[in-house]
Amino acid sequence: MHEPLPIPHSVAAQFKDWAVTFEYSYGPETSTWQLNRDQKTRYLKVARLGWEPSLSQECDRMHWASSWLPVPKVLDYGREEGVEWLLTEALPGVVAVQEELMGDPASLVPILAEGLRTFHETPIQNCPFDFRLDQALAHVRARVNAGLVDPINDFHPEHEHFNPQEAFKELEATVPATEDVVLCHGDYCLPNVLIKAGRVSGFVDLGELGLADRWWDLAVATWSLTWNLGPGWEDLFLEAYKIDVDLERIRYFRLLYDLTS
Repeated sequence: MHEPLPIPHSVAAQFKDWAVTFEYSYGPETSTWQLNRDQKTRYLKVARLGWEPSLSQECDRMHWASSWLPVPKVLDYGREEGVEWLLTEALPGVVAVQEELMGDPASLVPILAEGLRTFHETPIQNCPFDFRLDQALAHVRARVNAGLVDPINDFHPEHEHFNPQEAFKELEATVPATEDVVLCHGDYCLPNVLIKAGRVSGFVDLGELGLADRWWDLAVATWSLTWNLGPGWEDLFLEAYKIDVDLERIRYFRLLYDLTS
């Protein structure tokens, strides 16, 4: 268990009269805090400078996506003391990993699928964020060459037989011939989806939002179902999303996911 990154001094001074609750950390590099006062809730994400995706990138993506999707409203962003921080308003709803929701997977899974379908229907003509395969492979190549891929901590069991160089060669050798490009979330996992009244009410953790093949999201979303709900729910998700299973793309984009961050 890692110690959370502290709230930067300038933010702490601004919210000195607010109740502060630690929410979660992603390793030692990022931490999220909840701030409450007078029935108002804010979320503060703190990350070490150099962490990817940066909070600056996430800030830009939320500003752009706010015209189309229920994403957190950005209130402030800053850098100090070797970290950057991002302050947002709370969204309505509860995260999809809430115990009551996960206790009824047959109801939850179609809601998540319909939410992703809505995300993918966002107009993309003016989207400035690109993670199509050329860009994705260039990103992964740079990470592998820089020694930033740690198979022990980054790879799921399906890929533990690879070293980073072998995994990248596999990606290069099996690139899909075509791309079905939509606006992708980039990390459509249960903890990143909010639900209210039987519908998706918001999307969070948007640092990897961008144009990509829809299977980038579908592969990770179905994987997340198994991590959080146990095996057996992927077919229902794809049925509710209204798409036939594509095992080759699922395998490809799950490997890409492990090499990306």
